[in-house]
Amino acid sequence: MPDSGPVHVIGATGRSGLALCRALAAQGRAPVPVVRDLSRWQATGAAIPARVADLENDPAPLRAALADATYVALTAHARHLPAVLAAAPPGARIVALGSTRIFTRWPDAHARGVLHGAAAFARSGRDGVLLHPTMIYGAMGEDNVQRLAALMRRLPLLPLPRGGRARIQPIWQGDVTRALIAALDRAWDGPHSLVIAGPDQVAYRDFTRMVAQAAGLRPRRVLPVPGPVLIALSRLRLPGLPRIRPAEVRRLLEDKIFDIAPMRAQLGFQPHSLAAGLTRTFGQPA
Repeated sequence: MPDSGPVHVIGATGRSGLALCRALAAQGRAPVPVVRDLSRWQATGAAIPARVADLENDPAPLRAALADATYVALTAHARHLPAVLAAAPPGARIVALGSTRIFTRWPDAHARGVLHGAAAFARSGRDGVLLHPTMIYGAMGEDNVQRLAALMRRLPLLPLPRGGRARIQPIWQGDVTRALIAALDRAWDGPHSLVIAGPDQVAYRDFTRMVAQAAGLRPRRVLPVPGPVLIALSRLRLPGLPRIRPAEVRRLLEDKIFDIAPMRAQLGFQPHSLAAGLTRTFGQPA
């Protein structure tokens, strides 16, 4: 990075935050983790001292945690952007994670929170970028492809709305980390917004086949089911099956694809293909 200031990582116990901390440490630039629960940070086994601040209550600890910040990476929910903007020093570069869920036809509390943070960031005039990832897969403990694989281990058929024809464009967790670091490297002039996604646009039914193959499973036949029926069934807790929420079923009814030319141009890297990312996710030789 062009400067030597520390990177304060807010939400360092989350999947993206922990991955960013580990990547920065591997590059020889120790992060400054900012966490709500110190015991959770210690349980990660990381030897880097963390600072404690609660983003939703007293703002004083957050101001103290960020007092020496020159780079701030918010990997917790983007609804916390107003609090971070108020607490960070005026000259600190801000890089935050939002979500492409803001583009859905059915915005939920998560999407509305991201929109609230995005509006505050746009008004702030601060230098930095709000990165909006598509579906993230490949982190330890993530519940996208791992949960899908668990579902396919238990079901002979895979019920999907519209027969799984809606298209998606997932991004591997390693590329989210690369995007965060590249964004921290870049000298932004004012607030920016940028979608980050993988290079492959696939129908969800084809995505399930690729996940099955990467997990060493036989691909499951897709059973087309009307969306309202699946939404009703998702409200039931079926023993032995991972929970699928109604909002997740609704999102399987719409395409979620994006142009990543701006990401390539502004962040300067080519994301991994879906096949390569899934191979890494399930631990097979690359």
